[in-house]
Amino acid sequence: MEYAVLFPGQGSQFVGMCADVRAAHRELFGDQEREILGWDLDALVNDGPEELLTETRYAQPALYAVSYALWTEFASHVSTAPLAAAGHSLGEYTALSASGALEYRDGLRLVAQRGEAMARAAALEPSTMAALVGADTETAESIVARRRAAGGRLSVANINAPGQIVVAGGIDDVEWLEESARDLGARRVIRLKVAGAFHSPFMGPAAGSLAAALDSVRFRDSAFAVYANTTAAPIVDPRVTLAEQLTAPVRFQETLEQIAASGVNTFVHIGPGDVTAGLARRTVQGADVRVVSSIQEARDVARELSVQLRGPREGAS
Repeated sequence: MEYAVLFPGQGSQFVGMCADVRAAHRELFGDQEREILGWDLDALVNDGPEELLTETRYAQPALYAVSYALWTEFASHVSTAPLAAAGHSLGEYTALSASGALEYRDGLRLVAQRGEAMARAAALEPSTMAALVGADTETAESIVARRRAAGGRLSVANINAPGQIVVAGGIDDVEWLEESARDLGARRVIRLKVAGAFHSPFMGPAAGSLAAALDSVRFRDSAFAVYANTTAAPIVDPRVTLAEQLTAPVRFQETLEQIAASGVNTFVHIGPGDVTAGLARRTVQGADVRVVSSIQEARDVARELSVQLRGPREGAS
């Protein structure tokens, strides 16, 4: 039996998330993190306000830190490392840190700079994202091609799972989509509550500052394969992959399919909520999918997997 770990992206955050793991791993939420960020990570996660925690520049470091803390707890109890890892958008940074390719505080600094750059890019002009209900990938690609042929700037941004496709564009692009959806082959369009058109050319202005931030970080070899959102294949050069991820679609469905094809039959979502667990269930039929969003779940799932893999590790508690 082989397993993979999955880490969530922006949108999974909420005030008070994972209080137990934050209390158990205060070393990840202390003075050094406050110095890196310029604000109190634990206080914002614990107390909010929600509207501040939801902002891109705050949500990304908060989710990265909390998910990494849960990974630390889980990894200390499981007997065998995963065969593979993947993260949805921001979660790719968490996956790289979990694999050892990226030191935790370097990753925190990177996601903070990424969040700032994305927020600045989103502020340049109004843009947004929308979910297409009842459309497959071919239909989505046809829809965005039709809009772009007419001078629009609509792009496929997320291919998350069968029936879960997200597009990104200007406000006028999404308004056109809402008016034309049924005629174009989609049952419904749901506009998302996001600050901008992420994973599309609208994020181009953020590329330079993120590339500079990536160049300042030392990446190491991964302990296990981390699959890229942009290629659905194991990452070779994180600097290239993470830079491309800003403006390229997140191919999460294909990523999950490729991980399953490598021999994985168990997926473990590690982080607040259960978004990537739901995507794994929809994409990989018959997969064993687990959720780790608390210390107790980290310990329970780690023990269960250890028994299935090679027996519980000596001294694990």
